[in-house]
Amino acid sequence: MTDNKTKPTSLSVAAFIDAIADPTQRADAKALVKVMQSAAGEKPRMWGPSIIGFGSYHYKYESGREGDMPLIGFSPRKAATVLYGMIGSDGCKALLPKLGKHTTGKGCLYIKKLADVDQQVLKAMVVKSVTGMQARSSKTA
Repeated sequence: MTDNKTKPTSLSVAAFIDAIADPTQRADAKALVKVMQSAAGEKPRMWGPSIIGFGSYHYKYESGREGDMPLIGFSPRKAATVLYGMIGSDGCKALLPKLGKHTTGKGCLYIKKLADVDQQVLKAMVVKSVTGMQARSSKTA
């Protein structure tokens, strides 16, 4: 079984954000840090080379694979900013139609610019995501 490549690192979150070439995406990353840090009550930490995560939880699949992941996080990618842990709870899924311009993947939310989405809806989704993940992880602990 392979190790999870996404692990907390000692890389600097501020340096990572400062190195984002696109000024809008850099400003969006700073804004997301504030929103997610407030909701999670945790300081940001780099997970791998490109994910900014907050808090952590332990998972274990029926297959036996297990590891740790951030409660919530994001990664500013070239095409869009990817938000992790945002669409797993029913409360968040219900808010997606109100969010604004976005796309979703298997478990991720993709936003090109924060200006494209309703900031209050996004904040509500972040809070619901963190609360849901904390509730689920406390049941498995």
